[in-house]
Amino acid sequence: MYYTDKVILITGASSGIGRELALLLAKEQAWLILAARRAQALEEVQQACLQYTPRCETLIMDVTDEVSVETGAKLALQFFGRIDVLVNNAGVTQRSLLIDTPVSAVRKLMEVNFFGPVMLTKALLPHFKTQQQGQVVVVSSMAGLMGYPWRSGYNAAKHALQGYFETLQTEQPIPNLYTTIVCPGRIHTPITYSAITATGEPFGHMDPGQAHGIPVEKCARRILTAMHKRKKLVMIARAERLLLWFKRFFPPLFYFIARKGVNLPPAGTGR
Repeated sequence: MYYTDKVILITGASSGIGRELALLLAKEQAWLILAARRAQALEEVQQACLQYTPRCETLIMDVTDEVSVETGAKLALQFFGRIDVLVNNAGVTQRSLLIDTPVSAVRKLMEVNFFGPVMLTKALLPHFKTQQQGQVVVVSSMAGLMGYPWRSGYNAAKHALQGYFETLQTEQPIPNLYTTIVCPGRIHTPITYSAITATGEPFGHMDPGQAHGIPVEKCARRILTAMHKRKKLVMIARAERLLLWFKRFFPPLFYFIARKGVNLPPAGTGR
């Protein structure tokens, strides 16, 4: 199998897409480094992965803290002496209208969803350069391709993520460094429970759009296929793909649909 004995670091590995992707890679006998903030949840995923792969380590990391990221990158390299693939998956979403959302909330969304992947990738690029190869996977969102109500800061962070990692693709600083940007739509994960709201309190439940989203197992399989094929961009979505088509080719219809979403419950695009 393609990733057998490859060393793969996954952030946000304690639940959702990160957890499912870790399990799929474990079945390919990859050597895993699972990173997140919650130790107990990470250990549970580690034990599940160890049923399939002999090597799986955990790493407590806060992607919003530069020291934690730099220290974590060094520790990750010490586990197996190398990293072949970095999967930037950690993220937090949002459920609040732009006019109600304080700048502090937008900053937090940018720190987790944009600066976290940027800092960790920058920390590992010298290693990829030394070994003259590597792979970077970035889990963005369909929200990184269009603006949709209730997600102003999240949209902004994912748009920034798209621009940054598309530049990595075009500059190609290392000949055998491959970068894949993943844009999920609504995926059935618990991400909305911790979504940022205008009050600062977590959203606390799964919204209807998320509840009826693409199964997370299917999403993870699509990501793994894109990784195998070294695709530059993969969209994993249903209605959101149609909405993006409207935005590109029939903008008035896109804005009509999106504006209707302002007064609807906070579902819509984004994982």
